[in-house]
Amino acid sequence: MVLAWYFRPSDEDQRLPHMKDPNIAVTMDDLEKKTGGKYWMIDPTEYQECEMYKTLRSERGYNYEDCIQVTDDKPEFQKMLKQFYEEHLHADEEVRFVLDGSGYFDVRDDADAWIRIQMEPGDLIVLPAGIYHRFTLDTKNFIKAVRLFKGEPVWTAHPRPSDSHPARLAYVSSQNMGS
Repeated sequence: MVLAWYFRPSDEDQRLPHMKDPNIAVTMDDLEKKTGGKYWMIDPTEYQECEMYKTLRSERGYNYEDCIQVTDDKPEFQKMLKQFYEEHLHADEEVRFVLDGSGYFDVRDDADAWIRIQMEPGDLIVLPAGIYHRFTLDTKNFIKAVRLFKGEPVWTAHPRPSDSHPARLAYVSSQNMGS
């Protein structure tokens, strides 16, 4: 079962949990209400044959899939870790399905506070286009994840502030964040 909580800002290693004391947990229902993000749990060992996975891909129009692996034995590891952790948004949904390893997605809620989502094997998350977010590994320094896209894959990250980006404007409107 995926865990999420309100992030405690600090200068400590970004790969640590950063839970507040006391911890303020966030349910997946609350995550969806506060961010528009969606979550599914799917068996990572047989996901290609899983009806839920097939249905999700079909209904949401995901026609492109690849796999990314981030590990500390790659020469570009520190650069990737830094790049993924910079707050940004995308013009398209960000879809990640963890096959192995673990890490954290941080997303901004409707009050602009960070929510940290712990991602482990079997966790599939869809972050809406236009949401400010970032990613980091945990201290295990390894993740293998499937990325899904509609149409041609686009990996362009728009750093914050990108408040006038069309995807951000549509996201804010859909979440009623501007009122």
